[in-house]
Amino acid sequence: MTTPLLETHNLVKDYAIGGEIVHAVNNVSLSISRGEFVAIMGASGSGKSTFMNMIGCLDIPTSGTLLLDGIDTKSLDSDALAEIRNRKIGFVFQQFNLLARTSALDNVAVPLIYAGVGYTERRARAQDRLEAMGLANRLQNTPAKLSGGQQQRVAIARALVTDPLMLLADEPTGALDTQTSLDIMGIFQKLNDDGITVVLVTHEPDIAEYAARRIVFRDGQVIEDAGVKSRRRASAE
Repeated sequence: MTTPLLETHNLVKDYAIGGEIVHAVNNVSLSISRGEFVAIMGASGSGKSTFMNMIGCLDIPTSGTLLLDGIDTKSLDSDALAEIRNRKIGFVFQQFNLLARTSALDNVAVPLIYAGVGYTERRARAQDRLEAMGLANRLQNTPAKLSGGQQQRVAIARALVTDPLMLLADEPTGALDTQTSLDIMGIFQKLNDDGITVVLVTHEPDIAEYAARRIVFRDGQVIEDAGVKSRRRASAE
């Protein structure tokens, strides 16, 4: 049997607020297999963002176990967690998080600097990823000279440049118009069809329908975990 890419066992994250303990994530056990496309949903305060931060190795559980690619992250120090984030996870954010005064090419190359990749190779790999996103003629553009959809394509190229095992996308269409959102979801579906595991955090039910599986959080717990019955298909440009 293939080992799941991501496993959580009785995962808990507590916060002390106003003298009380709040269970932001409360005893969550689930697994995500390699090659899945999963949407994580829930209202504000449901625990989905806290869960996302933990599976992205950005936050540490209070208790329970989180295994990423078979590695128990609880035993890792901050440097080891940073290495896992760089090597195994590609992040895509709602507001793109691009360096404002830096070209698209150099934005995409940034994760490879931290990975210790040499100048020539990292620029070549960054160019390859941008060309795959349809941005061959935008390599030297700064974010201000790109549309929102183009900026998100740069962000996706940056997320892919280290050849991660999983893409973790946090509200990636939240700042985009309807047609551009459809284009971006088409890119994610194509990447998933090519074998990349995609975990999408969204509050939009129609966006979640582009995934193959939906996990819904409420009050820190999973209240629904099922396949998407009427899955939408989008076509990437």
